Amino acid sequence: MDDKQKIQGIFNRIAPVYDQMNDEFSWGGHRIWKKMALHWSQAQPGQTGLDLCCGSGDLALLLAQRIKTQGQVFGVDFSAEQLAIAQSRKKPFTFPLAPISWIEADALHLPFADHTFDCATMGYGLRNVIDIPLSLQELYRVLKPGATAAILDMNRPSDLGLRRFQQWYLNTVVVPTAQRFGFREEYAYINPSLEQFPVGRQQVALAKTAGFRQATHYPIAGGMMGVLVVTKTVNSQQ
Repeated sequence: MDDKQKIQGIFNRIAPVYDQMNDEFSWGGHRIWKKMALHWSQAQPGQTGLDLCCGSGDLALLLAQRIKTQGQVFGVDFSAEQLAIAQSRKKPFTFPLAPISWIEADALHLPFADHTFDCATMGYGLRNVIDIPLSLQELYRVLKPGATAAILDMNRPSDLGLRRFQQWYLNTVVVPTAQRFGFREEYAYINPSLEQFPVGRQQVALAKTAGFRQATHYPIAGGMMGVLVVTKTVNSQQ
């Protein structure tokens, strides 16, 4: 089994408890951080938006609320089980939503033409792709010139005390809690994946190598989370 299949298997297995775990482990903070990412994506009514590595679909729904009925949203993930939950989510009846197309696809090989999307979001996906530079190149390819994407993920804090707290919390709270649900191995994966994940300045460098001339990383939650905001310049034709 290769790395992609292992990660795909993890997200398929945890799909039934994914939303509950996110709420418990972040004390609901992930909902605020996703709204921050949505704001930084600069999504506007009537646009065509992409939510990459959409998981169970909560960020895609926020994007659909922002884009409204005049636009279109595509939620993309390689986990069939996560997409099944995304498709069955209850829609907020008080907000007009853009139609959402749920697509099972690999973030490294997106099934879209060049220059398709006006904006994009990505929540907790970049750390889990097996080739970060290639995923950023694919994102760059499918964005229209002038489009912005906001990429939310966990981050290693620069402050040593916060980093130690993060490691302690993952090892002594997250993993034992997940173990009660039968998912110890799946959530024990977070810490080693985080250790290998590029920090903010490295993400910015990778984004610029992928073609984004404008790239900024915003640390949030004391630097334990971060949002990479990238913009494809208007004169970009590739």
